[in-house]
Amino acid sequence: MTTSVGKGNNSRTATAIALAATLGVAALAMASQADAASWVKCYGIARAHMNDCATTTHSCAGQSIHNGGKYSFLYLPSGLCQKIVGGSLVPGK
Repeated sequence: MTTSVGKGNNSRTATAIALAATLGVAALAMASQADAASWVKCYGIARAHMNDCATTTHSCAGQSIHNGGKYSFLYLPSGLCQKIVGGSLVPGK
């Protein structure tokens, strides 16, 4: 008995690969959304020029000029900010 590899098998293989790639991308998208939800802005702990993103006093990351600025923040894993002296989840406090 001989087994032949026909065009139908190539089509099935290509479909299987496409399906696996689609599922992989969907899984990565869901994982990144879950990761984004577990990070919070922690105000009052950023060192000068080490802040994440814009604030009310400047327009870009790394532009804070004071240590511990009340409106400058760092992204931290949820639950960690409250454990840091001077850390606040609310800007200006």
